[in-house]
Amino acid sequence: MIQTNTANKPVALITGAASGLGLALAQQLSTTHFLVLIDIQEKALERAANSLHCSVYFTCDLSERGAIANLAEKLEKQHLRIDALYNNAGITHRSLASNTHIEVIEKVMRIDYLAPVQLTQVLLPLLTERACIVNIGSMAGWMPVLGRAGYCAAKSALHQYFETLRAEWHNTNKHILMVYPSFLDTPIEHNALNGQGEKATHKRSMVGAITSSALMASRIISAAEQRKPRLFPDTFTYLSSLLYRLAPSLYLTLMRRRLASELEVTT
Repeated sequence: MIQTNTANKPVALITGAASGLGLALAQQLSTTHFLVLIDIQEKALERAANSLHCSVYFTCDLSERGAIANLAEKLEKQHLRIDALYNNAGITHRSLASNTHIEVIEKVMRIDYLAPVQLTQVLLPLLTERACIVNIGSMAGWMPVLGRAGYCAAKSALHQYFETLRAEWHNTNKHILMVYPSFLDTPIEHNALNGQGEKATHKRSMVGAITSSALMASRIISAAEQRKPRLFPDTFTYLSSLLYRLAPSLYLTLMRRRLASELEVTT
């Protein structure tokens, strides 16, 4: 069934919208935007869509290339133009690089890097002239973090791709917001993989405070409305990234000390 934006609201597409930060974004955007929600969790997505009175939502495994192309076809049939694309869906792992199977690295890379890139590419014809693309990166993409080698690599690649795209779009009205949070209270950490691709059972190590999804969503939406290029919501972690650039040896020493428990994990 084809749904139309009868309220003539700007259209926001959010991936990973069934829980965590994605759900918080959807809840806060629901009064001002016509929502298109994407998630791999069918039942949770249906509950979220019903609670927000959202009529357009799709279950999709963003790690599958064919699934994203199929999603684009379904979106075209909705006759909607997209004003805001929130590339929020993500996955992480907690395992030492030497103990992490390549399949785990590949899965993290597919979801955290390749999926946002491919989704952006296939949706280009549907983006409005002043469309805003919001990418949820991580400060782990700016600096190494013990036990997160694959995640750091994926978020670093995400940063480089969209910063390059920003430069290429310099003379257009389209906008890109890169968000660099550190530790969020979201299901991504509760569902982290171990080195064998199973659910990690050890407690995550962290530095600094945990930010709630609701607060982070509010900051992201505000930054997008102001068309800011980048958002660094965690001052402590941002300063750590600067330390890594100015004194990398000191940063690595302090990081190993603060996250030493990761060195004891064997899976």
